[in-house]
Amino acid sequence: MKRILVVGGGLIGFRHLQAVQAHAGCKLVGLADPDMSIQSDVPRFAKMGDVMMPVDGVIIATPTHLHASHGIEAAERGWHMLIEKPVAEKLESAKKLETALRSKNIRSLVGHHRRYHAVVQQLKACLQDGLIGEVVNVSVLWAMRKPDVYFEGNWRTDGGSPVMINLVHDIDILRFVIGEITQTVALRGRSLRGSTRVESGAVALAFENGAVGTISFADTTPSPWGFEAGTGENPNIGTTKQDMMWITGTKGAISFPSMTVWKGTDWGSSAKPITFEPAQNMRTPLEAQLDHFVDVINGDEPLIDVADAASTLAIAQELENQLATPNSNKATKSV
Repeated sequence: MKRILVVGGGLIGFRHLQAVQAHAGCKLVGLADPDMSIQSDVPRFAKMGDVMMPVDGVIIATPTHLHASHGIEAAERGWHMLIEKPVAEKLESAKKLETALRSKNIRSLVGHHRRYHAVVQQLKACLQDGLIGEVVNVSVLWAMRKPDVYFEGNWRTDGGSPVMINLVHDIDILRFVIGEITQTVALRGRSLRGSTRVESGAVALAFENGAVGTISFADTTPSPWGFEAGTGENPNIGTTKQDMMWITGTKGAISFPSMTVWKGTDWGSSAKPITFEPAQNMRTPLEAQLDHFVDVINGDEPLIDVADAASTLAIAQELENQLATPNSNKATKSV
């Protein structure tokens, strides 16, 4: 039994808490959060420093700007860790955390849980096996209308850009299934809620393997297109089962998450769909991630550690920098 402490009692922290309580291989040490009114039915601590009992692993689900400092504090205690995404607020902080982990020989896992979707693993395998030949381009669409209350009276009012909250997931999936991203260009859309934060935009990407791609995003538009809606992974977001990513290659194309595969030769005859069954999750991605965290504590290689997640963060941070000025042209930047 692995003794697990959850730090942070927000939406995702609560889901982690439930997962730990339900896991046959874990024992919940408790929840650390300064708001002592949260989850009074479990052992409660105002901060990590108040925890005196043994801990094998800690799940850090605090606000992003606290990830690095909390991770370093946990490393000092000798606790292996699962840190929510993005791994840190700034790349410099992620690097400091990485250094602290190495110095203490602490194992880490970062909560880019979409890597645990069976259909994401299937997509990666299909592309690696050359199902559609060499990847040429990819298009991603994420468009949701977040409720106004989501931004009221909290840090998201001006700082809740969908790049760090949402697109960081899509960036990580693209790195995972296609390859490393080497260049980005970003254009900012209008801010419709009267705030200064980024609300929408378009991104162009270049990959190390020669493929190129685009991401179009907005958190002000009700639509059926987005990873959460397409896969039904988030109980707070309506499920549509619509595709939100389209990948083309030299021998065909594939759309995700339906895993609709098209094969063809040239424009003389139309591409034709082939029968292909999308993989189904045997466990929810959050449950599968916790299974893996237990294995990481035991010494297994992490699917994504702090160093790997820092590469995803670097791209998201560069996009934030490019999107900082409204309605201006952006030059190509290397990441």
